[in-house]
Amino acid sequence: MVPYQITTFKQSSAHEHAPALILSWTRSNMAQAQVWTLRKHFQGFPKNTDFELKEEKLPEPQNGEVLLEAVFLSVDPYMRPYSRVQMKEGDVMIGQQVARVIQSKNLKFPVGSHVTTHCGWRTHYLSNGSDLVLVLPEWPKNLPLSLALGAIGMPGLTALYGLEEVCQIKSGETLLVNAAAGAVGIIVGQIAKLKGCKVVGCAGSEDKVAFLKQLGFDEAFNYKTVRSLEEALKKAAPDGYDCYFENVGGHFSSVVMPQMREFGRIAVCGSISMYNDTEPQKGPYVHPEMIFKQLRMEGFLVHRWPHKHPESLKRLLAWQQQGKLQWREHVTEGFVNMPAAFMGMLKGDNIGKAVVKA
Repeated sequence: MVPYQITTFKQSSAHEHAPALILSWTRSNMAQAQVWTLRKHFQGFPKNTDFELKEEKLPEPQNGEVLLEAVFLSVDPYMRPYSRVQMKEGDVMIGQQVARVIQSKNLKFPVGSHVTTHCGWRTHYLSNGSDLVLVLPEWPKNLPLSLALGAIGMPGLTALYGLEEVCQIKSGETLLVNAAAGAVGIIVGQIAKLKGCKVVGCAGSEDKVAFLKQLGFDEAFNYKTVRSLEEALKKAAPDGYDCYFENVGGHFSSVVMPQMREFGRIAVCGSISMYNDTEPQKGPYVHPEMIFKQLRMEGFLVHRWPHKHPESLKRLLAWQQQGKLQWREHVTEGFVNMPAAFMGMLKGDNIGKAVVKA
């Protein structure tokens, strides 16, 4: 078994002398918090100047409300395309965090409890409780709370649903997952192995490939250094692929399609190779393979199955406690370094889940 590892980085930043993560109360009982906003919509790859650090005033909690303090914040690929379609310039950057309740007038969320919430890049947040989810009560004390943003959180659920609900994967099948060393990919491969499948993964560095092999992937290769992606995929699975967990899109997908087996299933989770394009990519045209191989290709979002979340999180936690689900994190220290962590994740700096420790 591979023990969990946490890689910690303290990023440099143009904002390194910005105010520390604090909460101060003014005479008018208004709290000062910090937020990262989208100063300008991204054009191509994000830049430091696209973000702006601001202060936000929060009143004291009223009946039914709680005041939260960020503990860990998530940076994820989806933030790049979602910022374009769901945000206006000046909005607080979207995202999930694990937060601690520091003031409460809501019996469901006592002071000292921990929750997950999609409140964005904020140091503090005032909530009426409707958008909060308590961390599992059986959460082990020795397990980092950051995993509620990773293996036992949204990425873990994404992997589970993509395999079970979309691919409907079966023992003995062959699965391909790209971006396999990312937050979702490492969980996809491990769950597929638990279900008795052959797993092929690809990633963008030798360190990542080595980690995938430690996790038990049957085949793993560096897509940046192979002479031919088509040949590498054929070598890894000469008989083709029953299931394909898609995180990359673009050219990679066009090479995979002819290697799918008849009645193959494709779970489209992401297309990170296309997120920073200034001009849309054209092709591929998948119709011949879809028709003659009778393939099923389905895009999905994890929020389709909210009724399954509680039980699914318990399953993921049980696998982790049994040593069947390993994890790795790339931790950046300091709320001030949120943009640097986000951009580093988009460049592929991380192995496993990228998080920021507030």
